[in-house]
Amino acid sequence: ELLLSPLPAGGIAATFQFRTRWDAAPGRDWSLFKMFSRTITEACPLASQSKIYVDTSVKDKELVEVTPSPTSLHEAIVQGEKRTYAVYDLLSPSLFNTSRSLNVQLKMTWPQDMELSTPVLHAHRYVSGYGLQTGKISTLIYNTHPYRAFPVILLETVPWYLRLYVHTLTIITKGKENKPSYIHYQPAQDRRRPHLLEMLIQLPANSVTKITIQFERALLKWTEYPPDPNHGFYFLPPSGALVPSVIAMKELDMEQSPLFTSLFPSSDGSSYFVRLYTEPLLVNLPTPDFSMPYNVICLTCTVVAVCYGSFYNLLTRTLHVEEPSKGGLAKRLANVIRKLRGVPPL
Repeated sequence: ELLLSPLPAGGIAATFQFRTRWDAAPGRDWSLFKMFSRTITEACPLASQSKIYVDTSVKDKELVEVTPSPTSLHEAIVQGEKRTYAVYDLLSPSLFNTSRSLNVQLKMTWPQDMELSTPVLHAHRYVSGYGLQTGKISTLIYNTHPYRAFPVILLETVPWYLRLYVHTLTIITKGKENKPSYIHYQPAQDRRRPHLLEMLIQLPANSVTKITIQFERALLKWTEYPPDPNHGFYFLPPSGALVPSVIAMKELDMEQSPLFTSLFPSSDGSSYFVRLYTEPLLVNLPTPDFSMPYNVICLTCTVVAVCYGSFYNLLTRTLHVEEPSKGGLAKRLANVIRKLRGVPPL
């Protein structure tokens, strides 16, 4: 998913969100070539800045190995925690001196006793229901901060072939209804645009907010189905934008500027922009039996061939009556012998 953000100078900053499948091995190694099947050969000629940021924030620096060596390191405060980023400046001439392409690789070694910390804000989404007519989309947003509440802007983009029932929208936090401060809904148009649902929700401290909405599946035209229709249809995950205030950060970290301050400036230098994504959903739609046309064609061709062949034979075939011939010399000799023996002739 390509995200475009306006810059103060009138330009556009582009960020790319890519979801990769982690291997079940102990290490979670990845590289640009593994994800995109290609490497970077040059920077964008129209960009004034072109950088790659790799998050290497772990307690033990020896567990993370980034190759090739980054051009610089950057430290920033994200959600009140200190993060370390390896920065690759694609406009730097020294980056492409050793090789003509750049393939950033990250190798991680995970000890068996190592526990991953839970982020302060994270989200999860799933589809529930049975059958192929109706269903329900549920989104869970977790705020694990012990005493701080956060405002979150939830942006849902649902394909048009899922008919949303907006009156079934419910937001529950700690067993109580959580009314959004702002809500905007743009209905979908068949085969033109998807549903657009945008809400501003307050997340209390140490809470789980559940957002549910029911939908009905539409029946597509037979030409709109993919080659493997029984696999289902993917649609993009929703995004949640967060702009915390100064109280959400630690007192010792207020003077440190956050990451991408040039992209998302703030008046006091303490607010920053965070974008969260859930996993994409796979939804099954009512699918016709695409083998029936083949069966109908085979049956029709067989019936037509049998009926047409029979009628064609009756209309075009002619009958000829042939008189039996008197026979040749061999038959005459046989009849003479049979007559001498007293046997009827042939």
